[in-house]
Amino acid sequence: MAKEFKGRPVVAGNIHAKAVVSREGVNTLATFQKSALMKKKQVICSDQNNKDIYNKNLTGMALCLPKTIGSTTGGMVLHTVCALGIAPAAMLFSESIDSLAAAGVILADVWTQGTIVAVDRLGDEFLNYVQDNMTITVKQDGTVTVE
Repeated sequence: MAKEFKGRPVVAGNIHAKAVVSREGVNTLATFQKSALMKKKQVICSDQNNKDIYNKNLTGMALCLPKTIGSTTGGMVLHTVCALGIAPAAMLFSESIDSLAAAGVILADVWTQGTIVAVDRLGDEFLNYVQDNMTITVKQDGTVTVE
């Protein structure tokens, strides 16, 4: 059964992807840096402190999370994985996006060939409902359908 949620589009776009879900804040540096530095063909989460997404492929996926945490380089890391073509298709936040993640996805959209669609303020119900491998559809207006 499909369920629809309405959030605020930070970087608008239309995507269709599988969900990868973190119930805790995602440390962007610890999650993406190893794959980016090694110029891998996909991002495999390297943050061993995040049991929800550790060792999972994030490239082309809809990363569902409450918020990002950690390093002030978080925005640059998101820009880098986008420039390398190995970014998630979307970052879907249950809470408000933080300034570093917002800067990263917005600058990536402006300065690279890639885009990380970003929607925030989807609410706790969204994060409680979505599960790994569910199909996510995001529309330009911030409507997120989970099935």
